[in-house]
Amino acid sequence: MKTLIIHGNPGIRKNAVIEYDGGERVCFSVKRQGEWHGPDEPQLWCTIGTEDERDDFARRNFVPHWLEVESVDAEDVEVIKRADEMAVS
Repeated sequence: MKTLIIHGNPGIRKNAVIEYDGGERVCFSVKRQGEWHGPDEPQLWCTIGTEDERDDFARRNFVPHWLEVESVDAEDVEVIKRADEMAVS
């Protein structure tokens, strides 16, 4: 699991699947920053991980401040599935 800061908006929401770091990653949470006093474009602060890490995220079996943080531009994020394309159960 890691925190990914996306500069710009690739059009994703929570539970979207993106191509990152050599594989598919699920966006467990997405926090939108910088709309009011922030930079020229919004930033999305996403907690991402593999599908195997979903249970750890749901149970809060991690320390958010200790997660590795990486930063990318929205153009560099390949969206595989948007959250609205997934079935809600």
